[in-house]
Amino acid sequence: MSGTAGALAMPWIVPASARGADGTTAPANRIAVGLVGHGCMGRGHLRRLVGDKGIQVLAVCDPDRSRCQDGKEVVESNYAVSRPEGSYSGCAAYSDYREMLARADIDAVVVATPDHWHTPISVHAVKAGKDVYCEKPVSLTLRQGRALVEAVRANKRVFQTGSQYRSMQTLNQAIAFVRAGGLGKVKHVFTIWGWQNIPLLGKSRVPLNPVLPEEPVPEGLDWEQWVGPAPWHPYNHHYHRNPIPGVVPWNFCEDFGLGASTGYHSHATDVIQYALGLEESGPVELIQPSDGGYPTLTCRYANGVLLHHVDNWDQAKKLYKDVLPQEARLVGNFGGVFVGERGWLTILYGGGKLEAGPESLFDEMKLTRREVSGANNHHANWFECIKSRERPSSHEEIGHRSASLGQLVIIAYKLGRSLKWDPVKEVFAGDDEANRMLERPMRAPWKL
Repeated sequence: MSGTAGALAMPWIVPASARGADGTTAPANRIAVGLVGHGCMGRGHLRRLVGDKGIQVLAVCDPDRSRCQDGKEVVESNYAVSRPEGSYSGCAAYSDYREMLARADIDAVVVATPDHWHTPISVHAVKAGKDVYCEKPVSLTLRQGRALVEAVRANKRVFQTGSQYRSMQTLNQAIAFVRAGGLGKVKHVFTIWGWQNIPLLGKSRVPLNPVLPEEPVPEGLDWEQWVGPAPWHPYNHHYHRNPIPGVVPWNFCEDFGLGASTGYHSHATDVIQYALGLEESGPVELIQPSDGGYPTLTCRYANGVLLHHVDNWDQAKKLYKDVLPQEARLVGNFGGVFVGERGWLTILYGGGKLEAGPESLFDEMKLTRREVSGANNHHANWFECIKSRERPSSHEEIGHRSASLGQLVIIAYKLGRSLKWDPVKEVFAGDDEANRMLERPMRAPWKL
């Protein structure tokens, strides 16, 4: 971000423990929070934050002035309702996150920026003594992710990854069933890794860097700051636009995002590795179809479990008919199908309901409900851990391992060959070409 970028507004600041959103003295354990990024995902976070009486939002940061001011207004209008005078003006608006982090009265930050900013802002935040909730994926590369984990631990911070579905009761019950051996030994897992549309280039398995024409930068947008540590790209509306779109627009660009790993794949793999008891590890091999072992890219884990990536469910049933029960089903892109000795189970997220065969497995699971919907307590878990200083449900190592699985799959797709991976040392043994893809340089003057 620009070193000269400043605050859009600087209100009178008093300690977080000495004030409340309703104008009265706040409880000593009130958590003061700042939001970095008020776009597609940030808006949802802000709605959740302003509705929690146990915290107070003191600042919003975004290099797009209109988005930043909109976030400030959301906070102040919500807090004004409970004040006798019907007004509130205690939320600052920043264009540079470093000024937010310099405030001693902010305890924690939520990072909801484009992916290329996740690691730098999170690392700088924990070094500034802030606890962090970061959208997934927590990093763009394996080396960034490991640096983040080390920074969180070195600074004794509480870090939560935005894999909120693991905080839903139905999913947790199903995951616990698999972890406890309810399916017997799990042999195969299936998940979707589909195609994405790249502007000017068409469909691709992985994010790319198309050369898009330069367009005038919208008024109020600091584009230099938006690009930050990523390689320079001139502004184009495919990266950033207003009104805020319903989905993140920039994740087709590998300098800004991780494509499918930014979206549904990261949620699916987080749930899958959690159910397998491998949420702090990773595969030992990525097997290409060209080697003749499996018809689609497959990850093999040390315990023998095979994770197959397929385009869609029809393809899975056709290509894996020898190992996949024909009655098994996965509706849409969101989830994974586990095949074990005792049957199969579909664990979904983002709506729908769990499926299994035989049906009697549900009698053993004793689910509260089969539908995967409703609220989750992911933010609440983070807040509780900020107070207790315990590790939250999706802490830094889990977030790193969920992101790194997608990063490994991208590397395998790009190289077009099978790879041996050491999940402990986090290297491709004896493979210099693949190891060079584990990190990327940051554009000067930025560094972790």
